Amino acid sequence: MRKWGLSLFFWAALAAAQSYPAKPVTFIVPFPPGGGTDISARTVAAKLTEKWKQSVVVENKSGAAGILGADAAAKARPDGYTLLIVNVGITSINPALYPKLPYDPKAAFAPISLICELPFVLMASPKFPPSSVQELVAYAKKNPDKVTFASSGQGGSPHLTAEIFQLATGTKMTHVPYKGGGPAMTDLMAGHVDLLFASVLEGSGHIKSGKLKGLAVSHARRSPALPDVPTLAEAGVKNAESGSWIALLAPAGTPPAIITKVGADVKDAVAESDVKEKLIAQGAVPQASTPAELQKLIDTDLARYGRIIREKGLKPE
Repeated sequence: MRKWGLSLFFWAALAAAQSYPAKPVTFIVPFPPGGGTDISARTVAAKLTEKWKQSVVVENKSGAAGILGADAAAKARPDGYTLLIVNVGITSINPALYPKLPYDPKAAFAPISLICELPFVLMASPKFPPSSVQELVAYAKKNPDKVTFASSGQGGSPHLTAEIFQLATGTKMTHVPYKGGGPAMTDLMAGHVDLLFASVLEGSGHIKSGKLKGLAVSHARRSPALPDVPTLAEAGVKNAESGSWIALLAPAGTPPAIITKVGADVKDAVAESDVKEKLIAQGAVPQASTPAELQKLIDTDLARYGRIIREKGLKPE
């Protein structure tokens, strides 16, 4: 009887995957509308709506650094009809930064696919004397703790990217956390702080207009949105690549056949020219992955950011 039960379960799961999706699918975005994560999610959702002939609805559940939305997805029925859009903060920073989460980050989700990478750009105030990474490093070493860098909040990926930069360059700078990227950017342009790591999406317009100086991007390759700005490696800083990325997860227990189908369709969607163009225009690097590749990325970033969080004794705001 046990064999028959397992066989019936297998065929039921296979049939569900073959007919999937038979109704609208919800993407939970654990951040407010309008940000890079939300825009990327809506771009892919629109393409999947075309492909599946079923609506893919983006539902914003923001709050508590993305924890509220992630918790809602963790508790959703694992049938493939509620999926979670995440960035590096949800999967690889929050588990190290927050001593207790309302879900088990190691067991609550199944990886599906990466959607895109979001490189950061190191920007300087027009009033800041250095105009290159080499000049910045020399200046910071001559003036320890006097160079200030803003961030969108303590323990976020922009903050941790700056900490990685300091470790890689042997510099000591002073962190000035803000409640969000908008106020940090405003004070940077006003010259109240010297530096800021932020996404290319947030910074490229200000750099192109001359309101800020773009010193380097944190990705392995130059950004198409900022082709004249060198990478950190090109500027002489090794092992300092950082930034964020956007990916799709499912509640744990979602049938593997559904995960495989969604992953394959996300890969096709990200490869479509109109989707690629929209993502690149945001400063993103379109990049799908296998579930195993995504899990490795999550684990690698969790280990790296977790070490910095522990060494610096960082606590959530």
